[in-house]
Amino acid sequence: MPQSYRVAVLGATGAVGTELLQLLEERNFPLADLKLLASPRSAGAKLSFKGEEVPVEVVGDRSFDGMDIVLASAGGSTSKAWAAKIVEAGAVMIDNSSAFRMVPEVPLVVPEVNPDAAATHRGIIANPNCTTILMNVVVYPLHRVQPVQRIVASTYQSASGAGARAMEEVKRQSRAILDGELPKAEILPYPLAFNLFPHNSPLTDSGYCEEELKMVNETRKIFGDDRIRITATCVRVPVLRAHSESINLEFERPFSVAQAREILSQAPGVKLVEDWQKNYFPMPIDATGRDEVLVGRIRQDLSHPNGLELWLCGDQIRKGAALNAVQIAELLIEKGWVRPTAAAIAGKA
Repeated sequence: MPQSYRVAVLGATGAVGTELLQLLEERNFPLADLKLLASPRSAGAKLSFKGEEVPVEVVGDRSFDGMDIVLASAGGSTSKAWAAKIVEAGAVMIDNSSAFRMVPEVPLVVPEVNPDAAATHRGIIANPNCTTILMNVVVYPLHRVQPVQRIVASTYQSASGAGARAMEEVKRQSRAILDGELPKAEILPYPLAFNLFPHNSPLTDSGYCEEELKMVNETRKIFGDDRIRITATCVRVPVLRAHSESINLEFERPFSVAQAREILSQAPGVKLVEDWQKNYFPMPIDATGRDEVLVGRIRQDLSHPNGLELWLCGDQIRKGAALNAVQIAELLIEKGWVRPTAAAIAGKA
């Protein structure tokens, strides 16, 4: 009989938490027990799972006893507050926040890109930023054939990246504008309906916001190459769900469009979407609810003989967050890495 696992979802009532629950059901994850955890404000809530109502528990010191895997999506401060308890309980935390991503001994994993990094975990595995995941799934198959030297990324990020409350706020703002009223911004800093603005994460002394630096630093860590030159401009756009990205890649030598298209048409987690006659390429409305990252409009960069341009769209809540976390959990089970390996504990993995 196949082994099953005791899983806790921390932050179960949020946009990513509810998606995690849906994915565990859709993918028939081998569950022996499921525990839903959230803050006191969610006390008494119930969430549906496989036709049953599962109560949401308030997270506490004994919440992780007996758990094998904790899927955490409740924000960085919450992850930091409970990480030690989770590891002490003998569980592995797959964390969707930015709390541990750049900690050297914590693996930062995209299963289609660097699955072996998960073997080095000592109780915590970090899920990368949504924009990083979507870009890496598409760029890495090309990078394997010919290492990319420079990446210029421009993102068009949906309201879902700021959570369920931001999505509802955009709906309210749209109704207000269409009714001739002034839109109110409470979750996001400015009205997003019929508007856009540079990403609202904190600005750094470099002039880049934190979201942009995540794409730079996380990609280098995941690819295992600090030499890649990366720059990013991140923008929040009036789309409810699914992020889009314009990616410019520079290689050492020319990379033919035909070869890139052939590689990406077979890449795991990627779907090529191109109809040049109809000018039809990936759109957020098509990516919403999809597991794959949609890529298209692959073309030669007219300004550089070794450059390629491409356009991608991916569901921020699924592959950009929840799905990647569940895939990491599935990877740990497949490889027998749920518990830290002896080499990882010794720091030699």
